[in-house]
Amino acid sequence: MAERAGVVEGLRAYRMIAGMWVRSGMTYRVSFVVTLFGNLVMTGMDFAGILLMFSQVDSLAGWSLPEVAFLYGASVTSFGLAHLAAGSMPHLGQRIRDGSFDVLLVRPVPVLAQVGGDRFSLRRLGRFVQGGAVLGWSLVAADIDWTVAKALLVPLMVVSGAAIFVAVFVAGAAFQIYAQDAAEVQNAFTYGGTTMLQYPPSVFGKDLVRGVTFVLPLAFVNWVPAAHVLGRPYPLALPGWTAFASPLVAAGCCALAGLAWRTGLRSYRSVGS
Repeated sequence: MAERAGVVEGLRAYRMIAGMWVRSGMTYRVSFVVTLFGNLVMTGMDFAGILLMFSQVDSLAGWSLPEVAFLYGASVTSFGLAHLAAGSMPHLGQRIRDGSFDVLLVRPVPVLAQVGGDRFSLRRLGRFVQGGAVLGWSLVAADIDWTVAKALLVPLMVVSGAAIFVAVFVAGAAFQIYAQDAAEVQNAFTYGGTTMLQYPPSVFGKDLVRGVTFVLPLAFVNWVPAAHVLGRPYPLALPGWTAFASPLVAAGCCALAGLAWRTGLRSYRSVGS
């Protein structure tokens, strides 16, 4: 009961902190709209690169443009949700170095909620909107033999993928408590991970695919469920039921990330500044 009450209190605190930053950000509405549009355009450049590539080839490792667009849209939409919710966590190292992290520790509010809600910005919606638009187009353009299970799997895949990325953000923040200056290492697994997932798994070596399936299970963000939706071969010849395992993988990742965060927080020693 105590742990559940702590989760409820953390979510309540996160909502209040995020709401404060939203009200602050909306003070200058023109700036908000311009920045949001700029973010949408910048994130769209990745897909523009894919379109340019397909202007020269008919397929990529046997995958058509709508199928690659499905991978792209699912990855970017999931990451966009996670980035909206936890995109401030890579800045934790800066807080530790300048001593402001100590301020968070003395407040009667869960520290993770404070770190997650810090500098919350609706401007990050640009990535989610752009990814969702590409995903929506791919669902219409791709040759998919729709069933009820496939229709339900698409939103389940997006939400589970977002939870997996949030877990990576939290685990990366926990690592920064030890390293203090590891934002780029964290970005390699978050931004780098979502970029990798935009392309078919057959493009990459089997060792890399094994790593992002069994070690850091980013493959369950889109590669594995997408194989079922699109009727493509499963990565590493995984059994068919794994297409529906993303929620379980996400729950496991979140549990491990929470454990890593609590361990890191207990081991934290103030920098003294």
